[in-house]
Amino acid sequence: MSQEQPIAIHWLRRDLRLQDNAALFQALHSGFQVLPVFIFDRMILDDLKEDKTELTEDKRVVFIHQALSKIKSKLRAFGSDLVVLYDDPMAAWNKILSKFPVAEVYTNHDYEPYAVRRDEQVAALLQAKGIVFKTFKDQCIFEKGEVLKDDGKPYTVFTPYSRKWKHVLESNPIRTYDCDAHFGQFYQTKDHFNIPGLESMGFLETSVDFPSDHPEEEILRKYGEQRDIPSIRSTSRLGVHLRFGTISIRKLALKARENGYGTYLNELIWRDLYMMILWHFPHVVSGAFRPEYDKIPWKNNPEEFELWCQGKTGYPIVDAGMRELNATGFMHNRVRMIVASFLTKHLLIDWRWGEAYFAKKLLDFELSSNNGGWQWAAGSGCDAAPYFRVFNPELQTQKFDPKGLYIRQWVEEFDSLEYPAPMVDHAFARKRALETYGFGLGKTAQTSLM
Repeated sequence: MSQEQPIAIHWLRRDLRLQDNAALFQALHSGFQVLPVFIFDRMILDDLKEDKTELTEDKRVVFIHQALSKIKSKLRAFGSDLVVLYDDPMAAWNKILSKFPVAEVYTNHDYEPYAVRRDEQVAALLQAKGIVFKTFKDQCIFEKGEVLKDDGKPYTVFTPYSRKWKHVLESNPIRTYDCDAHFGQFYQTKDHFNIPGLESMGFLETSVDFPSDHPEEEILRKYGEQRDIPSIRSTSRLGVHLRFGTISIRKLALKARENGYGTYLNELIWRDLYMMILWHFPHVVSGAFRPEYDKIPWKNNPEEFELWCQGKTGYPIVDAGMRELNATGFMHNRVRMIVASFLTKHLLIDWRWGEAYFAKKLLDFELSSNNGGWQWAAGSGCDAAPYFRVFNPELQTQKFDPKGLYIRQWVEEFDSLEYPAPMVDHAFARKRALETYGFGLGKTAQTSLM
């Protein structure tokens, strides 16, 4: 190991920015020079590869790569650099520790089960070598046990959670972190650390037009009245930036609160709720939040699932949503609910199948929100739609895309004889869903039209 002065490491994960970054701010105040590090985790990336012998296209890996390149350029301007490794995390840390005189490591919390196990292993490794490991809250406003019921139990219903969330905020105002003023503390080096190329990690170099990380005022201002209209730019498209931390959740929440964008702020509160649910109820990763829903006798027809995946169900708004997802990695929020309801209620396919498909395709995939959204649609989650609520795709179209503008954007053959007939009759599917759910839950079938 070099005999240089000891340094602090800032381990970047889901916080790919140098501004308003909680762990980075603390590292820059540690008294040590700070070297930022990012690890392309082989454990995660290898699971994304569809064919181990060919290059895989994954827009999210491209997004991360581009974000790291921007960070690296900024650090080079300050005489520092970014170390990027592609390896198993434990092996990567052994390499880092063999090359740099590390005294302390700073990083931000991650709440997903795999990340929790990984961090425990890394913490043990560092502790064994006498290195301090410090973690901080950064990717949500309130976490873990910060917003609880009066009896100390976690909330499972949004409305009371959101009221308590806002109440807690009154006595715990959002704090931002001025990292920029301390950039002189970055580790100074003449070395140039290369970022592994996408192809060297098994991924295609592709040109992707990612959404802007700048929140559009007009969209946030009109979010409450326009968010359900899929044919226009009615949502922020900031999901991918929140997922990988290229924007600060704190600054976004402050913006929404200070400008009275209440409906948009609620979306950020939903995000906190789902992260809290994942933390307190980790069984949701593989099973229903409400265990009785694991008794549903799913139909799980592979051919029907494939038609849903390809957007060939014969239900135009469902097909438009799936084709938008497959082409862009994005799907409008209202349409996500419609296609999820269709898969679980019309086709009686296990919500986990749909959740896994979204996890593979969504640019803004986030385990907690994706899991929460799918369980909401299936009726099995916290604060879920009741099991007897079956979205009617035709009624949803009449409400939110009456002129078929969104549908025609993604279903080119919609007005032609080539467009397929519905793969299942709505009335039949609704009746079957009520009977199946009722049987699985031991309840009498009820009705609800959406």
